[in-house]
Amino acid sequence: MIEGIRKGTQVELWQALVQEAGGLTGRPLDESRESYLVFVLLRYQRDAWLLSHALGMDWLQAQTQAGSARAEALRDVGDRCLLVAGLFPGLAERRRVSVDYFIDIGRSAYQGAADATRQAYASLYAQLARSYRELVETLGAMRALPGASDLIRFSR
Repeated sequence: MIEGIRKGTQVELWQALVQEAGGLTGRPLDESRESYLVFVLLRYQRDAWLLSHALGMDWLQAQTQAGSARAEALRDVGDRCLLVAGLFPGLAERRRVSVDYFIDIGRSAYQGAADATRQAYASLYAQLARSYRELVETLGAMRALPGASDLIRFSR
């Protein structure tokens, strides 16, 4: 499937990878989670600092903020943990923690964002928190797809 749309936009390419990975896991994502995951991949695809964050410290720092700043900081932690756990599980080993460490922090961050944000976004973040492991599994399946390595250009 990926080979046929290699010339699409970044959005189309990420979306095709996410959909194909969802098929591999046997649990395709619904439209809202798929769209959010594509958004996260687009947002961080050129972030040279993604893997250098001390995400536990970022989570603690986010807890000290209030209102929308807190929600945004927690969302960012949740997003980064999602990408690390799903796309770069080897980083956990190098840091001497388990992938579950990133899953737990990310899930907690999304739940915190749900608690700190407006109702319109709260339900999305709560849904992301509940299905965090499924999102990680989708990203993990995506790593093995042909063409995925061409798009995954995060700093390693």
